[in-house]
Amino acid sequence: MVAFAVTDWDDAYENGANIPGGADYPVAWEEPSATFRNTANARPDIAYGEGQRQRYDLFLPKGEPKGLFVFVHGGYWMALNKSYWSHLAAGPLSRGWAVAMPSYDLCPDVTIAEITAQVGAAITHAAGEVAGPMVLSGHSAGGHLVTAMMCEDTPLSEDVRRRLTHVLSISGVHDLRPLTFMWRKEALRLDMDTAAVNSPVLKRPLKGVRLTTWVGGGERQEFLRQSELLSNIWRGLGCVTQNVVAPDRHHFNVIDALADPDGPMLCTVLGGEG
Repeated sequence: MVAFAVTDWDDAYENGANIPGGADYPVAWEEPSATFRNTANARPDIAYGEGQRQRYDLFLPKGEPKGLFVFVHGGYWMALNKSYWSHLAAGPLSRGWAVAMPSYDLCPDVTIAEITAQVGAAITHAAGEVAGPMVLSGHSAGGHLVTAMMCEDTPLSEDVRRRLTHVLSISGVHDLRPLTFMWRKEALRLDMDTAAVNSPVLKRPLKGVRLTTWVGGGERQEFLRQSELLSNIWRGLGCVTQNVVAPDRHHFNVIDALADPDGPMLCTVLGGEG
């Protein structure tokens, strides 16, 4: 085993520059998402708060929903919105689940703690619109935000917590302390204390909720480590966890699996029978 220390933290967490074709994202998601929204049974821009970005899109399947599937977008808590990811709702919808996709305010206008509270409010509102069990998923910063929902200090109400069955963190960042060594720390308004307070890896998980961390095999080493880290630590705290490394996937295309109703990602979190 070769021992090494990270010397360039910005590079360690930089995805676009280290992925062939990385500059094509997020533009590559715009057309498929827009096309999907034009044909889906959707209720767009449902307000869960007063801010312009405090809105979510709700996609409904044919017939009564089996439950509520939530996808929380990434973008380093600093960029993007719900409109880039609509096409990913195709997979859960095909399996009979309603899908909610929220936007939220961005750093540095708000803190990560405030974003976490907003995502909790969005999920709570969507839970009032759709009955049944709930599965949460998120990508990158969104992976952090959904794992924060299954911590003991979750912003979710007791009623909503009881409906939560599974959380899927895709390429998530669960220990924010390394981000204090990056240029982004100023925009994220992070120091070592605030990073620790907002790190799911340093908290206890809710009882009875399963965790799956999912990461591309071609991702930066830090993203591979972050996924294994949370799964490992929470398993030691009594949570049922698994960490999946998807071969030949990178940080931007690992989420494509959500759109496949019969693929391994949705079979893992929704069950093999759909």
